[in-house]
Amino acid sequence: MDKIHIKDIALSCIIGIFEHERHKKQEVNINVTLHADLSEAGITDDFKKTVDYKAVKQKIMGLVENSTHYLIEAIAEDIAKACLEFDMVEKVDVTVEKPGALRFARTVAVEITREKAR
Repeated sequence: MDKIHIKDIALSCIIGIFEHERHKKQEVNINVTLHADLSEAGITDDFKKTVDYKAVKQKIMGLVENSTHYLIEAIAEDIAKACLEFDMVEKVDVTVEKPGALRFARTVAVEITREKAR
């Protein structure tokens, strides 16, 4: 499987389990790897034969910026489901980071991998 990487999508959303986290949007950083067969696109140079990664990014932005989840695990799951809705995407790796979530740590991250059911 070939891969398309969308790196460092910086967004803000309501995220966290503590009361003070439920009132002000916080930064999250998203990385996505889309697994798809890109050979036909490479051979034909036809954008209709690849994944529309701008559409993927826009879908992710809409999901995350409107999210009020408590856990970054839940955001990652939503993103994975949305990415798998794109026809050519067979598998997706999603990493969601929450900078500053822990004192003395730059970030905390969750990484998940999901595949289309066969």
